[in-house]
Amino acid sequence: MGNLVAKLLIVALGLSITVLVARQGPKVQGAFALFVAVESALLTLFSGLGLWLARQMSQQAAALPSPALPMLRGVLRAAVGLGLVASVVLLGIAWWADTLPYSQLWLLALGAPFLLLVPTATGLWLGEGRMWPINLAQVAAPASVLLGLSGAMWLLDGSQRSTPMVVLVLTAWVSGKSLVAVVTAFRALRDAGHRDQAEVSASRLQADRVWPQWWAQWPFVATIGLTNVISLLNYRASLFLVERFHGLSTAGTYSVAVTVAELLWLLSSSVTVSAYSKIGHPDVKVAASMTVQAVRINVLATVAAAPVLLGLAWWALPWVMGEAYAASLWPLAALLPGVAAYAAASSLSAFYTNHLGRPQLSGMIAGLSLAVSFVLGLLLVPGLGALGAGIASSLGYTLAIGAAYGVFLRHAGLPVKALWTPALTRVA
Repeated sequence: MGNLVAKLLIVALGLSITVLVARQGPKVQGAFALFVAVESALLTLFSGLGLWLARQMSQQAAALPSPALPMLRGVLRAAVGLGLVASVVLLGIAWWADTLPYSQLWLLALGAPFLLLVPTATGLWLGEGRMWPINLAQVAAPASVLLGLSGAMWLLDGSQRSTPMVVLVLTAWVSGKSLVAVVTAFRALRDAGHRDQAEVSASRLQADRVWPQWWAQWPFVATIGLTNVISLLNYRASLFLVERFHGLSTAGTYSVAVTVAELLWLLSSSVTVSAYSKIGHPDVKVAASMTVQAVRINVLATVAAAPVLLGLAWWALPWVMGEAYAASLWPLAALLPGVAAYAAASSLSAFYTNHLGRPQLSGMIAGLSLAVSFVLGLLLVPGLGALGAGIASSLGYTLAIGAAYGVFLRHAGLPVKALWTPALTRVA
């Protein structure tokens, strides 16, 4: 519930950001959406560091815990180093590109070493099942961005020049998230130090004990990163297709449809994050039981919420953001069935990664969805535009989630009817 409340605050802040940006025009919104997609690719590519730490924390035997502080320091140093490498790449792209938003990626290059700190540091709390520090970091990021955007709007003072507005918007986004990232890293280091001191005082931890090191399991870390990038492309490839065939403005209206549709994942992400440590339990019966419960809640909730969300969007989007965004309504209607079905993906992915230690299974499922939606998008987007992108993505999501559930059942040793028969997954 705490994570759900935090997610509601994040959604409110995120929608406020979207409204502020979208009201500057579909072109600005399109550039912003593509910029954020590139940033998300950077974060997900190196997200394996934080999930490796979370797995170490959640799978430790209670009688012999490993020291958390050395592990956290190691992954944070790696995050900063990888961020510096990413900065060089981003600067090269910005120097070579002459179109928005790619010409402004130098802004992302400045923040890259800091932005990676949040998904890395929060792995400590995720593995411990501690929600409030994660919630605070998640809420603080959009809050700081919204504050910066409000200042940018005030500085612009009604000017209609789109390029300066894009620069101000992107500057506010990067600077706000970078500030929160640094604070989050220091908070995690402090908590890890306190935890280790408490364990030493309780004679459960030897201060000089050798701890696990992430580079000894670099294939696991790299696989998670590649898997998450494939998952992100699964969510955002259609946006780039729309921009390629129909321009930045159409991509801007379609990005609003995507943003609204993905509100359905509000509850599913909260359930998965809260259950992550138990989904990683070494006992397959416990892990499978928690996974099925999470999938059941996620799918039922999103299926029920989808028509309500569509009705509210049909009334509110043109009124709040402007008549130009009425063009996002039919693509939204096409997206919602697949997005509702795909709500189960986060919990199933947690089972593959945290319990089985096989993140490549998540990558295979996301790759299937990406392949289906991308091929269909190539066929449908040129003629149908954003509506074709919504149809293609929805079909890709639906097909992939069926395959994902089948893979889960095989590894969990459960029948298909376990989803609607609680007695089959009850743990004594």
